[in-house]
Amino acid sequence: MAAAAAAAAAAAAYASLKLHVTPEKFYVEACDDGADDVLAIDRVSTEVTLTVKKDIPPSAVTRPIYGILGTIRLVAGTYLIVITKKKKVGEIFSHVIWKATDFDILSYKKTMLHLTDIQLQDNKVFLSMISHVLSVDGFYFSTTYDLTHTLQRLANTSPEFQEMSLLERADPRFVWNGHLLREFAAQPEIHRFATPVMHGFITMHSCSINGKCFDWLLVSRRSCFRAGVRYYVRGIDSEGHAANFVETEQIVHYKGSKASFVQTRGSIPFFWSQRPNLKYKPKPQISKSVNHVNQKGSEKPLEQTFAKMVNSMANGMVRYIAFDFHKECSRMRWDRLQILMDQLAEQQDEFSYFLVDSDGKIVTQQEGIFRSNCMDCLDRTNVIQSLLARRSLQAQLQRLGVLHVGQRIEEQADFEKIYKNAWADNANACAKQYAGTGALKTDYTRTGKRTQWGLIMDGWNSLIRYYKNNFSDGFRQDAIDLFLGNYSVDEVEPASPLHVKKDWKFLALPIIMVVAFSMCIICLLMAGDTWTETLAYVLFWGSASFGTFAIILYNGKDFVDAPKLVQKEKMD
Repeated sequence: MAAAAAAAAAAAAYASLKLHVTPEKFYVEACDDGADDVLAIDRVSTEVTLTVKKDIPPSAVTRPIYGILGTIRLVAGTYLIVITKKKKVGEIFSHVIWKATDFDILSYKKTMLHLTDIQLQDNKVFLSMISHVLSVDGFYFSTTYDLTHTLQRLANTSPEFQEMSLLERADPRFVWNGHLLREFAAQPEIHRFATPVMHGFITMHSCSINGKCFDWLLVSRRSCFRAGVRYYVRGIDSEGHAANFVETEQIVHYKGSKASFVQTRGSIPFFWSQRPNLKYKPKPQISKSVNHVNQKGSEKPLEQTFAKMVNSMANGMVRYIAFDFHKECSRMRWDRLQILMDQLAEQQDEFSYFLVDSDGKIVTQQEGIFRSNCMDCLDRTNVIQSLLARRSLQAQLQRLGVLHVGQRIEEQADFEKIYKNAWADNANACAKQYAGTGALKTDYTRTGKRTQWGLIMDGWNSLIRYYKNNFSDGFRQDAIDLFLGNYSVDEVEPASPLHVKKDWKFLALPIIMVVAFSMCIICLLMAGDTWTETLAYVLFWGSASFGTFAIILYNGKDFVDAPKLVQKEKMD
């Protein structure tokens, strides 16, 4: 036990840090008990070395920080990103979990006089992209616990794995600052200064049923591979990484026993795209060259292609069940979701869940995973996942002796409220990170029924999604690509990809449409001498505005905010 504790301490990242800034260097001091390490970062050569506390100049400007997110190179040079505020989420097996709530981006350069005006402007845009990613809620970390792995993965590791630093052992799919920490990763001696950060959602609750107290946790890990926004990142890439891939783990901790149930979501796993074009629902396009099919339409062709692909694999390890959510649950008949749950019951029992007793002995392992997806893998997906997780939790709590024989989770009013709200919060977090707004259908997740107010809020969120998907998602996609290292800034690059010349119609047509529509309204309000004259003017200007609108809609792809940093062919 002592050896294990020593290995865990060596693997942990430093929890208490101070940043000392001088004109020549950044010094990051480890303030944990017994620590004398200081990280020295040269602001000119960018060299990173270990030193000791006595080397910190007394003239340095000092402040506390809560972690190093990493470094990134922009037009002006290298920047250091640090965590400046954190909020305690809770504890998992005595390990404290934090949410990073504020960050600072510090320039290595002391002046920007070496930049031209265009370079200054580009650097400002790149900085705003990094700030945008950091402003999206959902960055979590722990200095002593590996958040990137499930309980089952952690229980099936070697002693060598346990001795690795958090940065070495972390699952790269879920380390959102992996690119920012690339220089730290190359120097094992400074790994304790590096904090792997995941993006997604974590909630923890101390609950009680029948007077028996247990901890219930929900952890959603968002993959940084093929990450992006709703319409610009769909399907899979050549490496097999799916868009909007999220691993969600439900954990129960009771009297030393630990139970876990893992599910995943991700975009329909073949090559397809759905570029925004000003239409409310752009038609998905299935890649002809890679998938050997070429279909256009809404959701049905995608489902048919996926079903055909799974059937052609003839792999008993992969099973596919289709469920027409809109058809089965139309007119708010959401009780019909039980049809799907009944279909999945036998498989879920076969998959089981992970359970380890208070002595550390593995009792059961999860033998299969449900991968749920709809078009966006957001709203409907979350509803289904919450129902599957509840069914698993029912079995776990009965096995642990928390629930009596015959008792149902749905009957435990206090816990049911916690459960439903946590899953609705999970839906909102995943939706905001991918689609830019809160989730739809959360009224059902929170209350167990569809409401009129929920329909109104869904309409409002759908309008916001439409605006963001068409007029701001290009910037959001660029920001994610820059943050994750899919695009690297070249300081000497002659032509910045940020400067894209717009076609004349991009400016002219909207102005013509607005002027024509305004003239139409004016003609209606200020009638001419005769009604025929008024009608002629209204018809003329109305036709002009409608015709211009039709041309804009026809050329919709030219009017949306498209990504500039990563080329289209790399994203499809």
